[in-house]
Amino acid sequence: MSAQAPIKRLSVPQIASRKGEEPLVALTAYTAPMATLVDAHADIILVGDSLGMVVHGLPSTLGVTLEMMILHGQAVMRGSHRAMVVIDMPFGSYEESPEQAFRNAARVMAETGCGAVKLEGGTRMADTIRFLVDRGIPVMAHVGLTPQSTNVMGGFKTQGRDQASWPAHLADAQAVAEAGAFSLVVEGVMEALADRITDSVPIPTIGIGASARCDGQILVLDDMLGLSGRVPRFVQKFGDLAPRADQAIAAYAAAVRDRSFPGEDQVYR
Repeated sequence: MSAQAPIKRLSVPQIASRKGEEPLVALTAYTAPMATLVDAHADIILVGDSLGMVVHGLPSTLGVTLEMMILHGQAVMRGSHRAMVVIDMPFGSYEESPEQAFRNAARVMAETGCGAVKLEGGTRMADTIRFLVDRGIPVMAHVGLTPQSTNVMGGFKTQGRDQASWPAHLADAQAVAEAGAFSLVVEGVMEALADRITDSVPIPTIGIGASARCDGQILVLDDMLGLSGRVPRFVQKFGDLAPRADQAIAAYAAAVRDRSFPGEDQVYR
C-alpha cells in the first residue's frame, strides 16, 4: 500500500495567481483548534494582531508583542496543513528601518514556519517591503484603514469619503505592489475606491469592509461567528455562537451545583 502524499500548503505564486480568478477566502485564527476548522475552507489564515483584543482583552492592537505573534503563529501552524499562514508584524517591530523589519520578520518565519508576514502602510513602507522581498520574505501589504495608525487617523474612520484623498490611497496600493508585495489587504475604504484599487494593481486585493469586487475577503473569525461583543458595521455574522456557548456553560454550572455531574458513566472506579 502506498503512503498518502502529504498535503501541501498553498504557495505565494498560487495566491498571487488568483488575481481576477476565483475569490480568495481568508479568515483569522489564533489557536490550533480554530486553525483546524478554518483550514478546511480557507486559502489564507491570518494570525492577526487583532489577537490582542480578541484573545488577550487589550484595548487595541498597539500592545501586541512579537513574542505574542510568534506564540500564536506556532499554534496556528500546528493546527493547519493546507492554507497559507500569514502573520502580522506588530506595531513597533518594523517601522524603524528595513533592517529592523528584516530581523523581526526573519525571526517570525524561522520560529513559526509561516508562509508570509503582513505589515501596514503604503508608500512609506515600500522600501521596507522591497528590502524584505529581496531577501526572501514574502509580504502581504495592508492599506486603507490601518489599525496600528488609528491614533494618527483619529480613530477607526472609513477612508476615501473625500475623493480628494483617492490619489493618495491609489498611490499607496501601487507602491506596495511595485515593491513586491504578493497580495494586498484593503480595509475600511469606500466601495468605489476599493474597486479602483483592485483595478489598478496586478496583485490580489483582499477586502475587509471594502468591496465584493476585491479578489478575496477576510474577516476576524470571532466576529464572524458571533463570539465578539461590539463589531464593526461591515461585519456579517455567519453564526451566533455566544448565546449557545453561554447556555452550555450555564447548563454545566447547574449540573455541578445540583451534583448531577459527573454522571455514573463519567467517573473512574
